[in-house]
Amino acid sequence: MARPVRVLISKIGLDGHDRGAKLIVRNLRDAGMEVIYTGLWQTPAATVQAALQEDCDVLGVSLLSAAHMTVMPEVLRLAREAGIGEMPAVVGGIIPEQDKEPLRAMGCAGVFNPGTPMAGIVETLNALAITYRQKRSSGVISDLRHPVQLAQAITAIAEGKRSRIEAALGSLPKRSGFRVGVTGSPGVGKSTFIGKLARQLRERGRRVAVVAVDPSSPITGGSLLGDRLRMMSADPDDGLYVRSLASSGQAGGLAPHVDEIIDLLIAVGFEVVLTETVGAGQNDVDVRKVAAEVLLLVMPGAGDSVQFDKAGVVEIATGFVVNKADLPGADKTIKELRDSVHDGRPVWSVSALRSEGLEPLCDWIEQRIPS
Repeated sequence: MARPVRVLISKIGLDGHDRGAKLIVRNLRDAGMEVIYTGLWQTPAATVQAALQEDCDVLGVSLLSAAHMTVMPEVLRLAREAGIGEMPAVVGGIIPEQDKEPLRAMGCAGVFNPGTPMAGIVETLNALAITYRQKRSSGVISDLRHPVQLAQAITAIAEGKRSRIEAALGSLPKRSGFRVGVTGSPGVGKSTFIGKLARQLRERGRRVAVVAVDPSSPITGGSLLGDRLRMMSADPDDGLYVRSLASSGQAGGLAPHVDEIIDLLIAVGFEVVLTETVGAGQNDVDVRKVAAEVLLLVMPGAGDSVQFDKAGVVEIATGFVVNKADLPGADKTIKELRDSVHDGRPVWSVSALRSEGLEPLCDWIEQRIPS
């Protein structure tokens, strides 16, 4: 196939751990798939919206709470109502043998339990993905304002098939939006920061889109697209659009065609597009090509003033965020950063985990949204 299979794995319900789900996610990644993992305590509604926005080939639900006969009918119903009823949905968990046929009869395309061999799961998902893609390959993308067709349009762009949507693009009015890049080293808290920032912008009535890039395996081509799990909420929000992308071997911190995807999201009415790079090194600077402003996230203890004077990603940042500012050493890092930046670029102190310090950033962004 032209691109890796995209599978969403959602842990629905009140299960207290996700060790089994994470094992499945890693194995699917190692089988060369792009796996969007939404994490614990998801709802059927949030799961279906995630599968729609991500334009998945397979929607997977992991359950250990014996709630499969209650949860799966709701997931399937919501998928039909959202316009993705043909997307194959599979379920895994501690499922009694007598429940397997009723689950299949209600529309589950695959039913797995702890005894199902991993090779069998991979084979089933690959087959389901092939069939689903064949059904959609001839579909016309004509209304980019429709959530399902917007998701499919992003996929077409990511595959280098922009011609499929040129006519639909021509029917959209010209719009301007604000492009913000968010970069920083692995573990600095980019996804949590973006999730909290996006929510606060939504509270101000702004339509926000997020493009989140994670690295692809240089060995298998698979990816764990895990940024979304820190941006999910129980209640779906049509004014917040999140799309996960794999880097597909592209250097520089982004994925292929990100600039075109950002343009599309602005064209359909999102006022702010936040683009999250992979965990970046000093030389990963491509985000400056697709964003009007670039926020570099650092954390307490990230380095001294010499580090902040180096060339590369520090140079292309137009603003700095000291995240995890509730941790020891934050004041020292903020001081060293401000002492190193002599050109007026702003420095903000933020604790995304505690939702502290985000209001000034929201003000800064709103001042820059084109009217």
